[in-house]
Amino acid sequence: MSKETLNMPQELDGRAESTPPKSPKPRSGIMRHLALMGPAFVAGAWQFGPGNLTSAVQAGSKYQYTLIWVIIVSTILMIFITDMSVRLGIKSPVSLVTTIKDHLGTFWGVLSGIGVFLITLCFSVGNAIGTGLGLSLVVPHTSPMMWTIICSIAVFAILFLKGVYNIVEKALIIAIALMSVSFIVSAFISKADWAVAASGVIPTIPDGGWMLVIALVGTNFSMNAAFYASYATKERNRREDQYREITIADTVPGIVAPGVMTCLVIIVAAAVLGHTGEAATSIQSLATIFEPLAGPVGSYIFSLGFAASAFSSMIPNAIAGGTALSDAFGRGPHPSTVVGRIGSTAILSVGLVVSLVFTSSPVQLIVLAQALTVFIAPLLCILIIIMSNKKQLMGSLATKWWQNSIALIGFISVLALSIRLIINFAT
Repeated sequence: MSKETLNMPQELDGRAESTPPKSPKPRSGIMRHLALMGPAFVAGAWQFGPGNLTSAVQAGSKYQYTLIWVIIVSTILMIFITDMSVRLGIKSPVSLVTTIKDHLGTFWGVLSGIGVFLITLCFSVGNAIGTGLGLSLVVPHTSPMMWTIICSIAVFAILFLKGVYNIVEKALIIAIALMSVSFIVSAFISKADWAVAASGVIPTIPDGGWMLVIALVGTNFSMNAAFYASYATKERNRREDQYREITIADTVPGIVAPGVMTCLVIIVAAAVLGHTGEAATSIQSLATIFEPLAGPVGSYIFSLGFAASAFSSMIPNAIAGGTALSDAFGRGPHPSTVVGRIGSTAILSVGLVVSLVFTSSPVQLIVLAQALTVFIAPLLCILIIIMSNKKQLMGSLATKWWQNSIALIGFISVLALSIRLIINFAT
């Protein structure tokens, strides 16, 4: 039965009820803004997973405050690319991949969907490892592999439940708020050198720091998260007349929040571990950054948060990859299709298998997996830019020249980093 049928007046004694339906009360400004929160916050929470935490702690512990600028620049670029994707979500008739097929050709649409899927495979490794490492420290004398298997099975089960998107969205927004408070308090308790931290906004790359820079960009200028924001926007039926409010209530704060948190992670790691001059290479050393906050209990707090960020990222990562793959092969932009379920299962399986096979250096494996995402990022970035400039599609929401200028800086940056990564592997 349709919603229109349900809203029709009921028949009483053969006559239609004459009382007109009550019109909904207009929402206040604050409630209206809260209702528009979602797609960008999901993208931001998704990128703030174990890979981001690991890379940020390593950056702070080895190079102190030097790489804060990477997060600031990545966050600014991410805002512009996500904004383009949100506008594409508003204007695309069906989905972004389908719209790319219609305007640029089937080849580019299929390639974009497969590209998102491949990046989610990389993220799945960090997520699987993160859940196992974190929970094994929370529950002593247990195996990381056991927890990785348990969490992967749990996420697989969740994916088959109805209404999972709305549940995930609300949970991720709450997680961002809670983790923000923890890192803010830790930054002050750890007695960070704020004057030196401020100097970290000046771009410099220390010797041997390229891999961490690439990993930080891969997680904070996350093209698959930005790309999927168009799907989340379409899922929520956002309208063109809501665009300005969406930007204020969702796009900007949703991307800035994880950027601020990542900067705080670097600051806390620099204050607590920076004196060592060595990158934290184990979950035990990563977890010590919360010791100024809660002493020995701080390790458990960090480990639990680390596992939670990994688990919360596993769900949207699998959903996004399955959705993109299904859309690429013309089966619809939904994770519930056969292709979508196969894609989501493959993502969880790859993360599980890789984490179980390569157990010697799990923390370094997380960093490497994040860095590998920059190989595909340039493709998704340029497709978002091209599509958001299609005036026939976008109308008044077409990208302006100054927005293009900043977005192109992002494209050139990820392209240069992907070339640099190839050079690193070659040498």
